[in-house]
Amino acid sequence: MNINSATTLHNGVKMPWLGFGTFKITEEGQVENSVLEALKVGYRHIDTAAVYGNEESVGRAMKNSGVKREEIFLTSKVWNSDQGYDSTLRAFEASLKRLDTDYLDLYLIHWPKPLNKETWRALEKLYKEKRVRAIGVSNFKVYHLEELMESCEIVPMVNQVEYHPRLQQTDLLEFCKKHNIQLEAWGPLMQGKIFDIPLMKELSEKYNKTISQIALRWDLQTGVVTIPKSVTPERIKENADIFDFEISKEDMERIAELNTGERVGTDPDDVYLHNKF
Repeated sequence: MNINSATTLHNGVKMPWLGFGTFKITEEGQVENSVLEALKVGYRHIDTAAVYGNEESVGRAMKNSGVKREEIFLTSKVWNSDQGYDSTLRAFEASLKRLDTDYLDLYLIHWPKPLNKETWRALEKLYKEKRVRAIGVSNFKVYHLEELMESCEIVPMVNQVEYHPRLQQTDLLEFCKKHNIQLEAWGPLMQGKIFDIPLMKELSEKYNKTISQIALRWDLQTGVVTIPKSVTPERIKENADIFDFEISKEDMERIAELNTGERVGTDPDDVYLHNKF
């Protein structure tokens, strides 16, 4: 396994196990520089979203990197206020324009909303028209997936959710595996809280790897795609240096015991049921 290793989605498209996240990187120069650095290090999977407000900078970095567009797996997401059939199609075109590309590798529904089914119909249309190579969802719990799958023609290929040692979502992981939906982790470092967990410190010393590297390697060994973010060149490189070691079965079980259900982000039910965003 190396930085170019990929999982194969249920439609045959290859998605790199390691990606570069851009959430909360909004300063124009900072976005461009960090994406350029990630591509230079060897990342070939870049994750953004309309609501991040950085698609133009991501697109510019990709153009200036010298890396061929077809070598990059590019993800974006439709925001909640754009959900619905026609509005999703418009939002997709706007994202393409900002990213300065003519297709996406993966397009996701950003949060579960009552309009999911209409939005999904739009994603299916884009997929059939080959405007996007894969379609999926983000922040969906099992019951959101079940509701969507009652009427969908195409089963989602990916579900991107908050996932880390404190929030392992084992029922969701099993459901996704059963239906060939690839789980993808956002917030794999718990927005910094991972560094306070004693076991992670202990394993860092044992494997002579940083806490970040232990957490990201754990994602891969649980069969979950991971997209850490950083604006620091050293960290961007460090987060990619996770392919030369393996966490033992015993230590994987010890990490599994850290699962408390603690979220660092929003509970999807707050969005779906209480219209938080």
